[in-house]
Amino acid sequence: MKSNFNKRHYNAGMAAFFLSGFCAISAGIIVSILRDLYHFNYSFSGTLISVMSIGNMAALLLSGLLPGKIGERSTTLLLCGGYFLGYLFMVLTGNPAVLLISFLLAGIAKGCTTNKCNILVGNNAPDRPKALSLMNAWFSLGALLCPFIISTLQKKDDRLGMMSVSAAGLLLWLTFFGARLPGKFASSGKGKEASGYSFLKNAVFWLLAAQMFFQNAAEYVVNGWIVTYYKGEGILSGTAAAYTVTVQWGMALIARLLLAFVIKIKKPYKALSIMGVGLTAMYLLMLRMQTAAPALIVLGLFSFSIAGVYPLTTACIGEMTSSASVGILLSIGGMGGIIFPWLVGVAADMSGLRSGMAVNLIPCLGIIVLPLIIRHCT
Repeated sequence: MKSNFNKRHYNAGMAAFFLSGFCAISAGIIVSILRDLYHFNYSFSGTLISVMSIGNMAALLLSGLLPGKIGERSTTLLLCGGYFLGYLFMVLTGNPAVLLISFLLAGIAKGCTTNKCNILVGNNAPDRPKALSLMNAWFSLGALLCPFIISTLQKKDDRLGMMSVSAAGLLLWLTFFGARLPGKFASSGKGKEASGYSFLKNAVFWLLAAQMFFQNAAEYVVNGWIVTYYKGEGILSGTAAAYTVTVQWGMALIARLLLAFVIKIKKPYKALSIMGVGLTAMYLLMLRMQTAAPALIVLGLFSFSIAGVYPLTTACIGEMTSSASVGILLSIGGMGGIIFPWLVGVAADMSGLRSGMAVNLIPCLGIIVLPLIIRHCT
């Protein structure tokens, strides 16, 4: 057991990641609500999703630079306030410029929360892998609850659902406020190992970064567009479409718990390719579904298949792991979450939403191929 175990920080990380799951995954539902309220086109809807990804990516840089200037506590409280303010602005106005800023703020809060929670939990846990798996389970639970809460409140008023997410963002900020984070930057103390950039010369690292790019692209497109797609195709109607999020994160939670505690992976690159085959097959079937029950089943199987790609890809960097390598890996991955949701929106305006969604087959196929290439490089 770690001698420097800080229970307050550990619990704060768990609680904040649960609330972040609720706030982050609500974005796809809220984009659909905003489309219904203000009749935005597909391109602008996709842009909102991509702007949130830009904020998430920017937070990776800001979370690393600002603590040395203003301290960890001030950095965290400043950046993580974006959930509260961003979703509050969405309640107050439908002005496109304000909404773009709102989704940017929410994305920054998401990125900062992810970074901070990994530090608070990982550095204060007797068993780091088990603790981080549990932390991600809390995130999935928050994601599971968001459609139920939003849909229940939406029956009374569309804006009440958005207000509930803003309230969760305020609670997340208060969680960090009460965590008594250090006022000054806390260095990891790992010397050259933590600050070296030798991994940039390693071809495997860049292939893994490309794999993370494809994973983010495939997952963000489904997270951001599936509610709009199912409603647009008439597969699900009304507030029932929001429950697709429950199917996604319920299956993701099961998959991650199985990978953490049951399934032992001995050949990670082979496992990644198998996951890629599974998620690509399910995505193809998802685009062919016409009725609600089969569509939700296939969506659940897609989510089950892709759930392990992110943690397993991160684990594959192995001895190259450092704050610098992980930051670059996640930044490149974040670019996939920015570019492809936007491309889906552009293609949808040109050829229809079904054709737009087909664009996501590119990263799905990439997840199959890249691990096969990496196996030949190692």
